Amino acid sequence: MDATAATPFSTLIRTASHEQHTEAETSSFMSDLLGGRLGVDAYTRYTEQLWFVYRALEDGAQALRGDRVAGPFIRAELMRTTELERDLAHLRGADWREGLEPLPATAAYAARVAECARDWPAGYVAHHYTRYLGDLSGGQIIRDRAERTWGFARKGDGVRFYVFEAIANPASFKRDYRELLDAVDADDLEKQRIVDECKRAFALNTAVFRELGEVFPLSA
Repeated sequence: MDATAATPFSTLIRTASHEQHTEAETSSFMSDLLGGRLGVDAYTRYTEQLWFVYRALEDGAQALRGDRVAGPFIRAELMRTTELERDLAHLRGADWREGLEPLPATAAYAARVAECARDWPAGYVAHHYTRYLGDLSGGQIIRDRAERTWGFARKGDGVRFYVFEAIANPASFKRDYRELLDAVDADDLEKQRIVDECKRAFALNTAVFRELGEVFPLSA
């Protein structure tokens, strides 16, 4: 880390995880989903998997509010579980919880998030960053494609997960978030561990996409 001591941590974490981020974004499942080559059932199954991950993220958040490292990142306006549940009720019906199970990769992902929330707040920050900043950025592309492909109302039921009603200016919010990263209360060794966990988070996400791709192989 000494050679990059002058580099803002937000820049370091973004550039260091770029390869893993790209791999996740360009998975065959996500490419097929965004390309309109999969049905709404695939989108629904993906949304189900998100619910397990965000429940782990947000169940663990409450105990971290006072933590010196993770506490500054816990923001009510980011919380997604309620919106995910509204989307799932729209997609699966009022009994949406019935038969809902995570894929093995999703279970592993959620378990790692919960483990970091419980035992390693700095590691939790890595998962927080990869999820929420992604939702505010690339997630908006998914929302737009979902609205166009499956006819959801703009920012309505089915895509509420991607709508941050309490964040009036996403660009400004993301700048503030990166400033929090730059000021994170961690030494260089711990920052490197956060970067490594960020890479792991993207790998866990990619594994979910891989399994979804096996469930929904492109028939064409």
